[in-house]
Amino acid sequence: MQIITTHKNTDFDGLASVIAGALLYPDAVGVIPKMVNPNVAQFLSTHKTAFNIILPHEVEHALVDKLVIVDTDRWQRLDRMEKLKNRKDIEIHLWDHHPNGGDIEADWSCQENIGATVTLLIRELKKRKILLSPLVSTVMLIGLYEDTGHLTYPSTKAEDAHAAAYLLENGADLYVAGFFLNPPYEETQKEILFELMKVTDKRKINDHSVAINIVRLDGKVTMLAGIVNMYRKIINADAVFVIFVSESEARSTVIGRSGIDRIDVGVMLKPLGGGGHSGAGSATVKFTDFSPEALKKLIIETIEKDQKEVAKVSDIMSFPVTTVPPKTTMREVHLIMADQKIRGVLVVEDENLLGIIVLWDFKKVKQEKHWDSSVKAFMARDITTIAPDALPSKAAQIMIKSNIGHLPVVHDGKVIGIVTRTDILNYYYDLLPE
Repeated sequence: MQIITTHKNTDFDGLASVIAGALLYPDAVGVIPKMVNPNVAQFLSTHKTAFNIILPHEVEHALVDKLVIVDTDRWQRLDRMEKLKNRKDIEIHLWDHHPNGGDIEADWSCQENIGATVTLLIRELKKRKILLSPLVSTVMLIGLYEDTGHLTYPSTKAEDAHAAAYLLENGADLYVAGFFLNPPYEETQKEILFELMKVTDKRKINDHSVAINIVRLDGKVTMLAGIVNMYRKIINADAVFVIFVSESEARSTVIGRSGIDRIDVGVMLKPLGGGGHSGAGSATVKFTDFSPEALKKLIIETIEKDQKEVAKVSDIMSFPVTTVPPKTTMREVHLIMADQKIRGVLVVEDENLLGIIVLWDFKKVKQEKHWDSSVKAFMARDITTIAPDALPSKAAQIMIKSNIGHLPVVHDGKVIGIVTRTDILNYYYDLLPE
């Protein structure tokens, strides 16, 4: 058994390095400490099933023959790895950007003074020409940015910047990164935020709360997107659009943020020469095309038309659904899930949904004889379902609130599909096949 792990109080560089390591060591399982930073915990609450990771107490130490350690070189910073410390039959690989002379004696190591550990792993990923998905690229970018202060810390090297560029080329999402990084605000940004609060123009448009503000800037101001993010959270609006006006450059920069599918910021701002995705976008508009006031009016009119066709659960669900009768044995169900490479199976009899069995439920099988027991004895009976015309955001909210990864889609009392965390991630990260 091969495992990859990192330090306690895991930050995004540690998490990103574990995920990157899993690509370099495809037979390894990522082990994330129980104690992680708050922003990492928030990320894992919605993304944990997208990666092959487990908790330290789930490791069978006796089976471990290879240990990969990232972002630390000290045993005391690892979570529940004491049993492996004095084992001579384990091969240890070490990746770290803190060459501080720790007490981990590795068989192979890559330790360099560089901005982030994940940069070292990206170097090897590029060398091996391993493809990166937008989601993986985004996680790595967050880790890289967090440990380099957005490439501003003195420890940052040119290779860190090249690595960030490579991740952006592979689809890393800066808006998602910005959300989890929560950058600090200087006095100028705070003043703008306070000004927005004072002159908030919040209105109801098609039953949605929308704020649209015009702010005139004195000189160049950075982190405007972060200000808009914070502003939407504070006023609790479904969507916000802030028009930042630069009189000296005779142009306006519109930055929009949306938390609902019905207001797609990227689609709205594309005709203005901008872009983005459904939740975030921006556009720069010259005064000669639209004055700030005319731009505000145009945004309002666009939202009022509300002509956007949004995706429904029926558009992103998986089907046909794999089902088994209640008399099926746990052994048979396990083989079905392994063969189809799926994480959940519905238990159905006479078209009636009786329960669901997921990979996690196999941990309940403690004795060999239980493998020949019917799935009915182990399935979850209290099942949350969703309608096919519900929005993907609704499915995501249910999954987060109930801590579940599978939602059967039911129409007229019959199961017609299933929505998983993977389906939601594919939808929000644009990973759907062409």
